Amino acid sequence: MIGIVVVSHSTKVAEGICDMVEQIASSSENKLPVIPAGGNAEGKLGTDPKKILEAIKKVDDGDGVVVLCDLGSGVISSQAAIAMLDDTQKLRVKIADAPLLEGAVGAAVEVASDSQSTIDLVVSAAEASRQLHKK
Repeated sequence: MIGIVVVSHSTKVAEGICDMVEQIASSSENKLPVIPAGGNAEGKLGTDPKKILEAIKKVDDGDGVVVLCDLGSGVISSQAAIAMLDDTQKLRVKIADAPLLEGAVGAAVEVASDSQSTIDLVVSAAEASRQLHKK
């Protein structure tokens, strides 16, 4: 199953989004593989490539991992984390260019609704959330 890593500068934001996504997309039979990677190494605002790396490794069962980020330096930290993976793992990890909450929900619904979904379909579902207008 494709895993999802939620990267935020705030630990609470990352954890809250994961909690929301699990409630929306998980079922009693299948717990969705979604993990927060929020805050810096000191537990303050920021991002930490090592924390992101550990989250990617934890959620990767071999099918791939989609990473969603809140701000620009979250993307940079995620890219640094991916660069630390071995070549095989790097091929299975993609950063979605999507709004964090909406993208995480879209990715999770895709993963939960189709056990055979591919990483490209999950990234597309996350990125499609950019088209959701709120008025």
